[in-house]
Amino acid sequence: MADDTQLLPPVEADAPRLTRTIAIANQKGGVGKTTTAINLATALAAVRKRVLVIDLDPQGNASTGFGLPRAKRGVGSYDLLFGTTTVVDSAVTTEVPGLDLIPASVDLAGAELQLVEAVRREYRLRSALRPHADGYDYVLIDCPPSLGLLTLNALTAADAVLVPLQCEFYALEGLSHLMRTIERVRKAFNPALEMQGIVLTMYDRRNNLSDMVARDVRQHLGAKVYETVIPRNVRVSEAPSHGKPVLVYDLASSGAQAYVHLASEMLKREEQRSAA
Repeated sequence: MADDTQLLPPVEADAPRLTRTIAIANQKGGVGKTTTAINLATALAAVRKRVLVIDLDPQGNASTGFGLPRAKRGVGSYDLLFGTTTVVDSAVTTEVPGLDLIPASVDLAGAELQLVEAVRREYRLRSALRPHADGYDYVLIDCPPSLGLLTLNALTAADAVLVPLQCEFYALEGLSHLMRTIERVRKAFNPALEMQGIVLTMYDRRNNLSDMVARDVRQHLGAKVYETVIPRNVRVSEAPSHGKPVLVYDLASSGAQAYVHLASEMLKREEQRSAA
């Protein structure tokens, strides 16, 4: 990793932090959303960014992927949404230096129904985060595979959206639905919401379909699509069962290195955005 990140300037310990909140969203399940949240966060932390991951998916896979079993999860994203805790009190440290996690609890499964009657239901997460997450450079929100009120809260709280997109036949069809939702959120709740980018996942170089989908997506969306693609890789699949990001489980694997490159590319985009 050291060779790949030499061009990335370290963050001084006393440097002021301007928190950037990114929702990692796709209403389709099984696209590598949680895997991207876990490993992108780890790669950012590896270059001395201070990172917080919020597990907003009732399945709690991001929490499991960082080695936090359900029995050891106390307050978390559910409590944050309903105002019974703060970012500081709910964040737990992970084995990755500089990376904290707000876990998903069992109660999060009922949050969608409870939010229906909540006051300012779309802004609950935004109110909890701002300005209380200012100790972090990046807040990554792992959204559930749906476009319900939990995802809406994430999009309303976020500065930008990162969309993992599986290299499969129906990829563009699902993406168009998500893009319309993002535009509606921008108009109704969060005018500053940006499209951070689209990352192609589960790419199989032996499969002609992967190449065809990648070309199709790039043709339609151009520069919004990251150059980095995340390959199908057995080490990426194995890592969650060990409660580790793949960068910790097997840094030399092609999947881990792809996330290192993705973090590098994302930080370059962020630099360009700031300079614009």
